[in-house]
Amino acid sequence: MLNKEITREDPLKICFVCLGNICRSPTAQGIFQHLVNEKGLQPYFEIDSAGTASYHTGEPANARSQEVANRHGVTLQSTARQFEQFDLEYYDLILAMDRENLRNIEQMDSGNRFSDKVAMLRDFDPDVEGPAEVPDPYHGGMQGFERVFDIVQRSCENLLDKLQNNIRE
Repeated sequence: MLNKEITREDPLKICFVCLGNICRSPTAQGIFQHLVNEKGLQPYFEIDSAGTASYHTGEPANARSQEVANRHGVTLQSTARQFEQFDLEYYDLILAMDRENLRNIEQMDSGNRFSDKVAMLRDFDPDVEGPAEVPDPYHGGMQGFERVFDIVQRSCENLLDKLQNNIRE
């Protein structure tokens, strides 16, 4: 999963996945894109997000997620969509926000052909040891959205640091 050579001709395709694709995964997509842009690495990455449920298909990111991201200089440009079977084959790295999302993705992979490219985003959180989830802030207040932003930013920064070792000119 993390040892793929990344080139302009063969960029790494990443999909961040949560439940409804309006809070956590758009935040991860936006933060990772922002970090990639800051480093001028856009040709090396294709970044997307999706949800395991179709509740919010076609909607923009949640207003509270957008507000927190904007305060940090990050733009969330995603439109909610449901994760599909095609995504398992297409993406090189699929990062779930919680164990339920991970189980839903794994259930789509009936032949266990894609398990090497599916992980939890917090596997890359340097402040966590062992399995951890990005909590769903949807039913809480702004403090939850700030916490999610901080968790996702740490995880995405560490992930990008690891992936940069695989970039080849």
